[in-house]
Amino acid sequence: MAQAEAQDRGLEVQVAHAPAATHAEGQQHPIKLYLVVWGWLFILSTCSYAVDYFNLQGYLRWTLIVVLMLLKAGLIVAIFMHMAWERLALAYAILVPPLLMLVFLTIMALESDYTWLTRILSFSMVQ
Repeated sequence: MAQAEAQDRGLEVQVAHAPAATHAEGQQHPIKLYLVVWGWLFILSTCSYAVDYFNLQGYLRWTLIVVLMLLKAGLIVAIFMHMAWERLALAYAILVPPLLMLVFLTIMALESDYTWLTRILSFSMVQ
């Protein structure tokens, strides 16, 4: 009766459905998930070392190293830091700034190549 009167007045009534002892303390993930991620991290690290072992050079070397590094970092952030289970807004707040930094670094690298090229052309014309 008191619950119906409280709802009529617009008050929210908390009803306990289960004892507190039956609720788990935090989220539990299967150990298999962590072992699979550990395995992928091992494989990606092996590929990273293979880039050096096979003595790859130039842009291919740095592209492979950066891609493998980003894949490993993504796995660590998603699984071990539990980002895969967070709200989308929090994921964006954490992931967008580093992505923007990569975009700006790419723009700066392209701009530096352009500046270097114009200096070479300019100084070669002076002689």
